[in-house]
Amino acid sequence: MTDTNGNGAQGAPGGAPALNSLAQYLKDFSFENPNAPRSLGAQEKAPNISIQVNVNAKQLAPTDFEVSLMLDCKAGEGDGLLFKLDLEYGGVFRLLNIPEEQVHPIVMIECPRMLFPFVRQLVADATSKGGYPPLYIDPIDFVALYQQKAAEAGVQSGAQAN
Repeated sequence: MTDTNGNGAQGAPGGAPALNSLAQYLKDFSFENPNAPRSLGAQEKAPNISIQVNVNAKQLAPTDFEVSLMLDCKAGEGDGLLFKLDLEYGGVFRLLNIPEEQVHPIVMIECPRMLFPFVRQLVADATSKGGYPPLYIDPIDFVALYQQKAAEAGVQSGAQAN
């Protein structure tokens, strides 16, 4: 017999480590198309596309975490801005039988990795519905992003300690 919670996620049998996605949701979304319809025509050159990614997490219960993947995308600059997209996509995850030293990396790497395909599709759909070719974001290396944030936090705490 296995334990099951209210949404059908099964408990980890025999104390095996488990990562369960309990919910996923679009928390905030904005797509701006400020120069349409003028910007929808042929462009002289490919627009500069910038994408900023951030991951936030909040502990909800001893085993449950809310993880948010935030994207800020822009195509073009200044008066030539084609579109601006801001997105926050969240999920609630349950970690069972995970060693304490592995919880933070799992929450900040594996959970956003699970959310990313849905975020990628939302961005592609929004840009397509905005009149542009769909913007398919390249896969994100969440390990490198985690290491970069850890290094920045180390530098900041080192600077404060001096």
